[in-house]
Formats: sequence, structure tokens, C-alpha cells
Amino acid sequence: MQEVFSRIEQPGVSLHNQEFYELRLYDSDNIWRPGHMIMQSRATWSEVDRQFMWDEIETERFLTLEVAEERYAARRRALVEVGFSVSDMDI
Repeated sequence: MQEVFSRIEQPGVSLHNQEFYELRLYDSDNIWRPGHMIMQSRATWSEVDRQFMWDEIETERFLTLEVAEERYAARRRALVEVGFSVSDMDI
């Protein structure tokens, strides 16, 4: 599962002035440390690079899918609470 979150902005606001968060739930591909991973990262426009750059990458590992889904939901709620209420999954 993967979602990209953004804030509701004024019409006509350039993408260069916006910020996005990606939230992803996936299975670990590490055979020595199996589990379910959650990754959250932030994207902002870099004028120097002329592209969106991803940073603030946080990952968590969980042994069960149930616990990983609960943590995913908690991170999703936290993003919505700080204003990132538009998800590409809602489209």
C-alpha cells in the first residue's frame, strides 16, 4: 500500500511551493529480517536540482501485518492532523 499526501492549497499555487509526504506499507525483502515495513518520507521542490527531492525518510519494521497496519493508520492520522489531508488514494 502506498499513498501520497498533500495539503489543500489555494488554486493556482505552484507545485514548487508545496510539500508532500509518502506513506508506504510493504513486505521486507531482507530474508534475514522478515517482516512488514512502514516508510514515511517528505518531498519538497529543489530549485537547484529542478526536481522534487525526498528527505526525512523514516522506516519501521513489524513482525505482524496487523500491527503494521495499525501503525500505518496512526501515521496517516498524524499527517491528516497537521494538514496533509489530501491523499492520492481518495481520488
